[in-house]
Amino acid sequence: MKRLLLTLTLSFILVPFLSAQFTPERKLRLAEQLIENYYVDTIDTAKVVQEAIIGMLKTLDPHSTYTTPEETKELTEPLNGNFSGIGIRFQMVQDTLYIIESVSNGPSEKLGIQAGDRIISCNDTIISGVGKKNNDILKILRGPKGTIANLKVKRKNVPQLLEFRVVRDDIPIYSVDGAFMANDSVGYISISRFAESTTEEVKSAMKDLRKQGMRHLIINLTDNGGGYLKQAIDVANIFLKKGDMIVYTDSPKNGKSIYDATSNGNFNGRVVVMVNQFSASASEILSGALQDNDRGVIVGRRTFGKGLVQRPFPFPDGSMIRLTVSRYHTPSGRCIQKPYADGEDENYQLDILNRYKSGEFNSADSIHFADSLLYHTIRLQRPVYGGGGIMPDRFVPIDTTYYSPYYRDLVARGAMNNFSVNYVDKNRKELMAAYPNADSFIAGFTITPEIMQGLIDEGEKEKVTYNEEEFSRSKAYLEAILKGLIGRDLYDQSVYYRVVNTLDPIYNSAVEIITTPSLYHSILPAKAK
Repeated sequence: MKRLLLTLTLSFILVPFLSAQFTPERKLRLAEQLIENYYVDTIDTAKVVQEAIIGMLKTLDPHSTYTTPEETKELTEPLNGNFSGIGIRFQMVQDTLYIIESVSNGPSEKLGIQAGDRIISCNDTIISGVGKKNNDILKILRGPKGTIANLKVKRKNVPQLLEFRVVRDDIPIYSVDGAFMANDSVGYISISRFAESTTEEVKSAMKDLRKQGMRHLIINLTDNGGGYLKQAIDVANIFLKKGDMIVYTDSPKNGKSIYDATSNGNFNGRVVVMVNQFSASASEILSGALQDNDRGVIVGRRTFGKGLVQRPFPFPDGSMIRLTVSRYHTPSGRCIQKPYADGEDENYQLDILNRYKSGEFNSADSIHFADSLLYHTIRLQRPVYGGGGIMPDRFVPIDTTYYSPYYRDLVARGAMNNFSVNYVDKNRKELMAAYPNADSFIAGFTITPEIMQGLIDEGEKEKVTYNEEEFSRSKAYLEAILKGLIGRDLYDQSVYYRVVNTLDPIYNSAVEIITTPSLYHSILPAKAK
């Protein structure tokens, strides 16, 4: 009898669906109802729906994704230009929060919280502790603007804990993380992402560099995973002429949208753009626009190949679907997106590893393009190829001569960062007296054998066994990174780039090209301007 009733009940549910056209949408609704009404155990409907959405998106392409409310916040916060917090840059050293820097004019700096201070607790929540990750710390320190963070702080040579009542405020997130003069006439700007404030940051950096004599510019987009389309377009506007195409998107459902430069750019000097295999999306739009318009020389390795355009669809609970709605194309017509098979995300994610194994990072000859992928730049009709990513005008192989397992383990286990932080903490006063500014530090500070021994000892503490042969192989790079980290903690992020870039083959190639007019114009004849 029970079986009969169950059969009859199910038939009543199925009849409306079967009497009309049985569409995929109706099938999905029926499946949801069957699970809710007949599954043996109590279910979490929200979780079932979430997993269903994730499963559907996985069948589409590698970049259509669903994010939970927390994931959505973490995804969008770095691109929104600011967050609310207490305004510090910190590092966890031996389970203790060590302040590297108080953000200029931020709430912590205004109260006198200093580099080298250690935060013990926030609102009676203990900060230190084994296993705490940076994300756990951020959840404690950040909060809505105007809320209070009562901090207990340990300061060197001060016996009692200091107490600070910090009112959280908006803290800027910068996307230009390095800007300096490479020589008397060449400026350098490193862009880490394309966020809401990127264009204004680039313009501000260029203004400062011009005051220092900049006539030509290197733009570093290596490891830049992208961001907002508008910011890439606006940065491109600085260098192009009114009417120059920057990028276009195309989709059977959404049509074609063309984005042109809206004004004549105010920078006329030589431009070199640094890229690598992790330069993606908005980075590829900018480098592709400058390459196709014959406006800049691209140096490095083939970029990632992320040319699918996602449109965000937020839900009321804070979660979000980012759905692919079109594809990016460079002005010459190249599709930026590398090939992929629907639903085969694992192979797509292994693409970079496969490139490395095939030898692509070591030799341009390992990269083969079909004739059908040949395009030509706008002004000079130079050959360029589609098929995914931006192929540089000057290929630079990856440099592995410094690499060793010993170097890898020192970095992976935090020995490099821990040692540099502790070294600065112990010697800050003496260092600042000897090197009152970044220029004097870069020119005069050297990594002594005693300092290197300290790094070796720190490695031993972190169970990194000293290997003389591997140490010798990596010594020059270890010295450069260590000096860069010390300089960063004393002054700012640009010091790190000024020191470490000297060992970066892409940077050195960029400097060579931009400072040698004949070499630059052998790639881009002057008439291309």
